[in-house]
Amino acid sequence: MPTALQMASDDAALQAAVMRGRKLLNKRAMVAAAASAVPLPGLDWAVDAAMLSKLIPEINKEFGLTPQQLDQLDPTKREQVQKAVALVGSVLIGKLISRELVLKAATKIGMRLTTKQLAKYVPFAGQIVAASVGYAAIRYLGEEHMKDCIRVARQAHLEVPLLGYSSVP
Repeated sequence: MPTALQMASDDAALQAAVMRGRKLLNKRAMVAAAASAVPLPGLDWAVDAAMLSKLIPEINKEFGLTPQQLDQLDPTKREQVQKAVALVGSVLIGKLISRELVLKAATKIGMRLTTKQLAKYVPFAGQIVAASVGYAAIRYLGEEHMKDCIRVARQAHLEVPLLGYSSVP
């Protein structure tokens, strides 16, 4: 299974979006890992939901797939994007991200999250396991979301914004 960066290897704009997305993803995953190590029931789930509800729109922005960015497209291009989103099957692209959508996405990694909860109750080693699983879970969701964004951008022939880069040489 290719990574998001491998999927974007033939497109410089997509590669740049993946790299920016991964930078955001690493920061959020580290915070989630730290929260997972704290042995308070439910704290990590709340932090994971908060991290994902901020991370997903930031990744969408990197690929030009926020609701605001899509509203600026001409109607034909917007329709192409909506068809591509439906084809990919993502519930997190081009939508305002709510807690319900985040929880729906988190069901993909439900077993990992359950393991993380159980591991917290084993002193020291369990907290390390919980932090590792928390980090990996957020990284997995973020990486899979970036793959979906790449599929949509390609399917819709969408120009990915070069955020943070000047168009003047």
